[in-house]
Amino acid sequence: MAPGRLVKPAAWLLGLTPLAVLAAGGIGVDPIETVTHLTGFWALTLLLCSLAITPLRRVTGWNAVIGARKVLGNFAFFYAVLHFATYLVDQSFSWGFVVADVVEHPWVTVGFAALLLLVPLALTSTKGAIRRMGKRWQKLHRLVYVAAGLGVLHFFLLVKKDVREPLIFAGVFAGLMAFRYELLAGGKRRAPAPRETPRVRTP
Repeated sequence: MAPGRLVKPAAWLLGLTPLAVLAAGGIGVDPIETVTHLTGFWALTLLLCSLAITPLRRVTGWNAVIGARKVLGNFAFFYAVLHFATYLVDQSFSWGFVVADVVEHPWVTVGFAALLLLVPLALTSTKGAIRRMGKRWQKLHRLVYVAAGLGVLHFFLLVKKDVREPLIFAGVFAGLMAFRYELLAGGKRRAPAPRETPRVRTP
């Protein structure tokens, strides 16, 4: 089997890994806390993995890897929804408390904003949406960088003491953004140098 054909199955395998962990009973003594952390961790991990696809393709020249981007992005949204759903369960679906929590606590506000930004991206991830939207699709999906940045910030604000994991995510995100900046800067056409006015020799 050609390596390119293994890209999507590998992405699916990676995306299903957290569910396999949960199904195996790896939820610990505090299921809510474990599921909340696991889903949030993997939502952010898979989102950054999806953002790393283009740099990987540029560096290696392996175009087939682009097939994993949509799978990873959709799994990231799936775990982000599960993350929020677990939070709702923990709050006994008290929407009044949820609204107050979003307003009062910055880490909840930032996390909720990241989730909202992912919603239109997930809804327009189909081939039909790409075809209908044309160039607007690419502009809309640039919001994924904002969502990922907010996700990293949400993780950092949420952690009280040990910030090593959030800092690792922040470093990876910064590296991906630096690569994107270099890519955009390198893609800009340089203005042609002005031509020198020919000198007229006098007799």
